[in-house]
Amino acid sequence: MTVLPLIFTSGLASGINAYAVVLLLGLLGRFADTDSVPQALERTDVLIVAGLLFTLEAVADKIPYVDSVWDVVHTVIRPIAGATVGVLIASNDPGSLSEVAAGAMGGTSALVSHLVKASLRMAVNTSPEPASNIVVSMTEDLSVAGLVTLAIFHPWLAATAAAVVLAIGLLLVWLAISKIRAFRARRRERRAARAAGGAQAATRGRLADRLGTRE
Repeated sequence: MTVLPLIFTSGLASGINAYAVVLLLGLLGRFADTDSVPQALERTDVLIVAGLLFTLEAVADKIPYVDSVWDVVHTVIRPIAGATVGVLIASNDPGSLSEVAAGAMGGTSALVSHLVKASLRMAVNTSPEPASNIVVSMTEDLSVAGLVTLAIFHPWLAATAAAVVLAIGLLLVWLAISKIRAFRARRRERRAARAAGGAQAATRGRLADRLGTRE
């Protein structure tokens, strides 16, 4: 199953930036003369469309809150892209892995990495400045480029690196969720304390009014 690590890595990378994966695989297949890239991805029309969509995503992905809207739209697109690339890779090497299994692996890894990416980007959007979005987006693009290129020449090493990246991403999501829950809990406590203080003040005011009336 020599295509398994390539399918896993390309699927995971598709969950981050599907258009970059298609574009890079197509360019590497055409100019690096690699047999593992399906010819369908090397077609000129595919490369042009992938290049245009990649450029559009490169802009949208660096604008706060626009990136999160873009992620919502691509919740379906990225897993489908990961599954499609997986099927194409498997069909390019008959007998290595069934197309159904390849599609399931590519689509699942893309969906998981997409959810991690989308969650982290929503957390980043809570920062008041836009620089963090640009830095995170560029880091994601470079990671995709590195993983896909490495997957072509050293697939098992790339799959290991992709698994580590996914594990780190899941850990960061867990930490972000924990911080958000802690922040919300503190905010509820402050609101409850203010409400209790207001109720006590109102009670004292009513008592004072009653005493004043009796006098």
